[in-house]
Amino acid sequence: MTLEDFTEYTGDGDGEGDAAGDDADGDPTGAADAESGPGSATGSESAVDGGSAVDAGAAGGDPSGDAEGDAFAAYDATPAGSDAGLGVVSVSRGLRVAEDEEETSLKAFVTTDNREAVRLGKYLLIPYPDGERLFCRITALEYAQEFQSDDATEIHARRQMRRDEFAERDYKFVADLEPMSVVYGEGDDMKRRMTDRVPKPGAVAEEAADDAEIKTGLKIPDDGVFLGHLSVGGEKVRTAAEPPTVDYRVKDDYADGDPLAFRHTLVAGGTGSGKTHASKNVLRQYLDADRTYPMGDGRESRMAVVQFDPQDEYAQMHDDNPDLDDAFARRLEREGIAHGGHDDTVALVPRVANATYPGEGHRAERVEFTIPFSLAQDMPWLVAGSGLNDNQYPALLTLLNRFFDNYGDSGTYSQFLSYLDDPALKEELHESGRVHEATFDAVKRRVRGVPGGVFDQDAKPITELDHTLVRPGGLSVVPTYHLPTSRQKEIVVLAVAGLLIDDKLSNDPASDRIKETPLLVGMDEAHNFLADADNVQAQKVVQKFTEAAKQGRKERLGLFLITQDPQDVAESVFKQVNTKIVLNLGDEDAISSVNIPSNLAGKVPYMEKGQMVVYSPDNSEPVELIGLSECVTRHD
Repeated sequence: MTLEDFTEYTGDGDGEGDAAGDDADGDPTGAADAESGPGSATGSESAVDGGSAVDAGAAGGDPSGDAEGDAFAAYDATPAGSDAGLGVVSVSRGLRVAEDEEETSLKAFVTTDNREAVRLGKYLLIPYPDGERLFCRITALEYAQEFQSDDATEIHARRQMRRDEFAERDYKFVADLEPMSVVYGEGDDMKRRMTDRVPKPGAVAEEAADDAEIKTGLKIPDDGVFLGHLSVGGEKVRTAAEPPTVDYRVKDDYADGDPLAFRHTLVAGGTGSGKTHASKNVLRQYLDADRTYPMGDGRESRMAVVQFDPQDEYAQMHDDNPDLDDAFARRLEREGIAHGGHDDTVALVPRVANATYPGEGHRAERVEFTIPFSLAQDMPWLVAGSGLNDNQYPALLTLLNRFFDNYGDSGTYSQFLSYLDDPALKEELHESGRVHEATFDAVKRRVRGVPGGVFDQDAKPITELDHTLVRPGGLSVVPTYHLPTSRQKEIVVLAVAGLLIDDKLSNDPASDRIKETPLLVGMDEAHNFLADADNVQAQKVVQKFTEAAKQGRKERLGLFLITQDPQDVAESVFKQVNTKIVLNLGDEDAISSVNIPSNLAGKVPYMEKGQMVVYSPDNSEPVELIGLSECVTRHD
């Protein structure tokens, strides 16, 4: 006998996958089919002839032994009660909660009717006998055999291929669960603690459907700055509450620890991921009229936001979004989400030679400014040109100090270039041993390499516009897309940001307005300004922002960094960032650099526009969110 004896099908259309003339049991005579089986007249007769005490028809209580009598008797009965939950905790394959996560084994058997609704990442609740609940998350799903059988055979495969439906009841469906916390108490008194108990075998596992329990289980604050709605696998988590979604917020109250605005935020996402849309929505919440922060002198002050804008998109926050309809606006109001154009928005436009700012995409007020060369006293790296080494940078400091000693704060960049052309200065410094003549020439070349037309233009110096730049409750946008070169953009952004940071961290600030106002500095394309580098001036820039990130907490200074290349942001700055908002990223190095949990990192390349992962250890467990489908301000 060969394999072909079992696999040669007649194609007679019986749909049972039998061999030629065979029934489902492989009987070549067809004697075991419905007509001649034990429930038929022939089968009954054979049973009697064989001296059987009970004929086949008796199993159905039908003495005639016909086809209907072959079945078990049917009774009209309805099971008492109704099913609750998705399934039950199973002990057959291990039930263990341990301090070491790898030793924890918590599994739930999912009943047949619930299997289609179960997804990785869903949040479940398992009750303890005393009313406490184990809050957990589905981390794996598995089918297992219900009966001992070999389903890797030709006959089994062909039978399955001819079936219209999958026989769910032939298999077990098991979910692996990750314990996240124990939730206890009710209402406003609900609390959480670390998992310290194992649930009972057979305890019912239910999908978490209570807003308060979900927020408590994930440690999400009830109040704070809105980021998005909790989701799993790209679908919003639904509850029995109204609205049915779960809003995710970050801490913004000293009663619950420092507001995370001053512990810094990174928004990372590729082109088209929706990072600008999401950033506008978040920044708009910080500018809400009801949001204030206590100052050291007992005052309550609104936050000022200064946003550096390489694409001229953020000044649009002045205007309403024409696509935001009344129904959507009412929904935002019910959820306490600030929306609408922010009237107190000013575009602070850097004046640069041979560059014109069109500003056609918004109706915000425009104020021009220039970078005074006097800022180079405290920020010598602004005029360092290309990279200076460890010998050349001290030489630049010497030259700048001598220049400003002679010219005062009114000294200009043009005058500094003329000052360096003085051969007597070069000779004096060389002979005194302070600056070697070769080093002098190297510094001079690099200073002349700085793009012209940035310093001392026909506009008000930014140092005199501190009350315009920083306004409690105001948004100041510094657009740079109209500047012709990347070096000009870098000088403008670092000069203004450095001015803000210096005054914030100084014990003797030049501007009391900057010092005494809670401040959020937003920087788009942050990788262009805060990248690690070998040259001295780049190191000085990173050092300044690292210091700002470390001390900003006590000085009410926050950094809001936006980038599509998070791997290029200097590590010393990056590691000070508390809250990471990660949208779609396709680059593996970028994904690994944001250092989010692996179960969420794997989702990042597949996320749709507006989907995000939020990792904020001081705020909540790592979660997946969906941002608002509409921008709360104008966004073209």
